[in-house]
Amino acid sequence: MSSGHFNTIATGRAFVVRAWFALMTLALATLIAPHAALAAIGCTLSNPAEDLKYLFPDMSSYKEDLKEFTKLPDGQGLFKALRDRLGSDLDPIYETYETPYTVYGIFKGAQKIGVVHGVNVPGKGGVIQVFLSVDPKTAAIRKFFFQRLESPAAEQLRNKDFRKQFEGLTLGDFYKHDYYAKAQPASQKDRVGRIKPPKLDENGRPDYDASIRGIRKNLILLDFFVYGRKFEPFFEKAKGMSK
Repeated sequence: MSSGHFNTIATGRAFVVRAWFALMTLALATLIAPHAALAAIGCTLSNPAEDLKYLFPDMSSYKEDLKEFTKLPDGQGLFKALRDRLGSDLDPIYETYETPYTVYGIFKGAQKIGVVHGVNVPGKGGVIQVFLSVDPKTAAIRKFFFQRLESPAAEQLRNKDFRKQFEGLTLGDFYKHDYYAKAQPASQKDRVGRIKPPKLDENGRPDYDASIRGIRKNLILLDFFVYGRKFEPFFEKAKGMSK
């Protein structure tokens, strides 16, 4: 048999080996890539220019500020603090250390007139996107709305009268709720405790709970990213009740 024939066989075998490795690499990348991508899913407005103009008719400009725990001083500490202040474990897809967050600053000329921020929270029917418009000075909620909500309770949760109950609340009110729940249950000072849930069946309740968690999470992140953790004293007071 000629040497040329052996070379042809060797070349063919090498091609098969290279093709096999290429297929294995592609298969591995296909398996890994979705998980890597899902591990850092952020929450942004679908059409920020239009959405923000609707929320703030006087807006002349807006600024997007990307926040990531991985790039913040003591990011690991803040990430742990988020879990502690939420009072629950973090979702491995939507609430990872690498998850990016986009804070929208809204301006009328040089004056900052609003802050908007959204978060993803897992719901029964899929991811729920909870957005808040807050006062740039007080951090009080101006508007609470859903960008995405696939839920058997979607109609009830989107109801204007239900959502209006959250206007004027701050993160401090959520921390005070933790305090009152232990110190003075049913206190009229507990603004969060006075919120009336919409009428829901057992299929809708999980997404109500997820939405409330999303609002709280949103306010906590804004307190970290924008407001210099101004509501920490309320958290510490509530935390003291559990000791």
